Amino acid sequence: MPPKSLRARALDILSRREISRAELKRKLAPYAESEAEVEKVLNEFAERNWQSDQRFTEAFVHCKSRKYGSRKLKQALLDKGIDADTAQTFMPSETEELEAAQNVLLKKFKHPPTDLAEKHKYMRFLAYRGFDMDTINRAIKSAWNNEYK
Repeated sequence: MPPKSLRARALDILSRREISRAELKRKLAPYAESEAEVEKVLNEFAERNWQSDQRFTEAFVHCKSRKYGSRKLKQALLDKGIDADTAQTFMPSETEELEAAQNVLLKKFKHPPTDLAEKHKYMRFLAYRGFDMDTINRAIKSAWNNEYK
């Protein structure tokens, strides 16, 4: 059986899930004879709209924004080779982000913080998840007032 062509490998990868151009390039590089060969395949796929960084970003943010804040999402997208402008286009609104922070908080902690140490624990948890301090403070103040969710 002859080895798979670069184009066939790219199709296999993209048939499983959306992927950024930079990730696809990284995955194809070990099988290519030159970088020009990889670029040719990437350009063809972009022209045919088989690979799209906008579509990947939209899907990634839609999937992850229920668990993580904008700061973590932006960093993850930068790591995947998505530029800041494209990432910003698909970021959740302040209201959506506050709701996500409240939901994450309610799922992890069953009651409001009872003392300052516990409040700091909640804040560290949300900060680790990529929420900014304004969102964290608003979420902690309002999460248990809206338990009807």
